[in-house]
Amino acid sequence: MKAAEFRQLSKKDLQDKITSLQENLLRLRCNRILGQLEDKTAIKKARTDIARGFTIMKEKTDSMLTNKK
Repeated sequence: MKAAEFRQLSKKDLQDKITSLQENLLRLRCNRILGQLEDKTAIKKARTDIARGFTIMKEKTDSMLTNKK
């Protein structure tokens, strides 16, 4: 998922998306342990998307705090 797509989400939707991505990462890790993971780069992509989501969440939170001052 691209950063622009994350920025279009509301704060609640963004939290839900991050939770969904974390659950997906857990499934990918389990599949890797079981030897069922076909795409070896899927874990890295999932971790990158989670980090991107957290970054956008922080940007939104910081901008809300800045606007209140």
